Amino acid sequence: MINRVVLIGRLTKDPDLRYTPNGIPVATFTLAVNRTYTNQQGEKEADFINCVTWRKQAENVANYLNKGSLVGVDGRLQTRNYEAQDGRRVYVTEVVAESVQFLEPKNSRTNAPEKDEPLPSDGYGDPFGDSDDPIDVSDDDLPF
Repeated sequence: MINRVVLIGRLTKDPDLRYTPNGIPVATFTLAVNRTYTNQQGEKEADFINCVTWRKQAENVANYLNKGSLVGVDGRLQTRNYEAQDGRRVYVTEVVAESVQFLEPKNSRTNAPEKDEPLPSDGYGDPFGDSDDPIDVSDDDLPF
């Protein structure tokens, strides 16, 4: 049997970090994942998927991600239930994130250059970018 979930989306709010009575960190967050199609009005719709992660990964998520962060999640679907204070049974379906990948640099949305602003050159760009000449590579230059 297979229970595997792979998601790419943006956090809808800052992650919530808590600790179990035994001191184990647990972080919960919700991902907004765009659907691949549009509705009748031509607008994209999204699904809002609750995720939970544990231990060191939970602390990393809480420390380095915030509302709007783009992440990739690999995990499994889990349904749990508990009894609410009013005595009714509550069912929760969520993704247990076994791996959370940060898909953009921290603060990249706040420090991103405007569309027309050129990116600064670090001197390590394409060395052949300005040349229309063919690249001369002889067989002696190849390591195999």
